[in-house]
Amino acid sequence: MKVSGFTLIRNGTRFDYPYIESLRSLLPLVDELVINVGIGDDDTAQKIAELARNEGGGKIVTFESRWPLDDPEKKKAGLILSEQTNLALDKCRGDWCVYLQADEVFHEADAEALRQAMRSADQRPEVDGLLFDYVHFYGSFDVVQQTRSAYRREVRAFKRASGARSVGDAQSFRKLDGSKLRVTRSGARVFHYGWVRTPEAMREKTFFMDQLYHGDPDKKAAAEMLPHTGDNYRYKRFWGLRPFQGTHPAVMKERIRAKGWHWDLARSPFAWEWSDSKKVLLDLVERATGVRLFEYRSYRRVD
Repeated sequence: MKVSGFTLIRNGTRFDYPYIESLRSLLPLVDELVINVGIGDDDTAQKIAELARNEGGGKIVTFESRWPLDDPEKKKAGLILSEQTNLALDKCRGDWCVYLQADEVFHEADAEALRQAMRSADQRPEVDGLLFDYVHFYGSFDVVQQTRSAYRREVRAFKRASGARSVGDAQSFRKLDGSKLRVTRSGARVFHYGWVRTPEAMREKTFFMDQLYHGDPDKKAAAEMLPHTGDNYRYKRFWGLRPFQGTHPAVMKERIRAKGWHWDLARSPFAWEWSDSKKVLLDLVERATGVRLFEYRSYRRVD
């Protein structure tokens, strides 16, 4: 069983992604690691080249691509992201393909469970891929978001023979005919750090990413660097946030120490709208029963 890892990154340093940590968490799990490095304006390519030389063990395969940021038809719904993801997927040669985005990290404690899940799925032709549980951090490295507002599971590994392709904004995968992948749970977690940056870095990242979904900003928004989605880059205390009680992946230890960034959840004012009432009620039902009602799934469970 040969395993290919694949990912994409552009301006990872500028937008403060934990992309090196993400790659380090993938390396022990794969036989090759394909990285689509978007041509940007920071030192991301140099840092990845350094990682390949010093830690890659001959596994890392990189190539550069230019994102079509001047194409208005592609700057909708994050389509550039799935297009660039598929460029990396096309270069994978393994029996299994394992994917991480640049703000997602595997925990080393889950490595054996993931390997066993792939071996077991190899014996089941009806299984296309594996489902991962998500740990979403918000605002700080010691705060997690546990609510239906944050997706709780997603496909991050699949058999290459399934013909899976990245779709939409690269959140998930579908077969060539548009049907959902048939999956079982992997027993592994993805630690998602996309919402852990200083407010200044979060604003700059959000301003850029919003353009991939909504097109170019108007002159006023561009001059003031105002994201299409408003001030959601400002951290707020809302329903579903709680202290993190577990351990971070080992590859994140130095980054967490070096960043020294902390957002005080307890001292932040509580943001509430009456429209949140329905979400709270459904979350309470889920906590009592373990069932998430009306959950959107981009996959089909077969376990």
